[in-house]
Amino acid sequence: MRKRKWMVMLAVSMLLAMMFTTTAFASGTGDVAGAIEGTWTTAAAQIKTVVNKVVFPAIDLILAVLFFVKVGTAYMDYRKHGQIEWAPPVILFACLVFMLTAPLYIWGIVGI
Repeated sequence: MRKRKWMVMLAVSMLLAMMFTTTAFASGTGDVAGAIEGTWTTAAAQIKTVVNKVVFPAIDLILAVLFFVKVGTAYMDYRKHGQIEWAPPVILFACLVFMLTAPLYIWGIVGI
């Protein structure tokens, strides 16, 4: 019974593997590198759009929230101890400025 169950599972997984895989052919000349470069050029624009519209704003939001929380806790520490520690808010602010301006120059560095 166990052997039959394993054979059925193996057959189903092989069938699924054959169903969901596709064969990629190069153009008529057999230029595989050209086919890969063409795919990358098409995908690069989509990757750039997603990163600019989703990833950078999400990171900016997280850094902004962390910055304001850190400024609030620094103020509370100032009220409690009478001295303020500037390093954490300054580091978070620098990271926030870096991430806000990153889309302007990051694609030139990456080469897209």
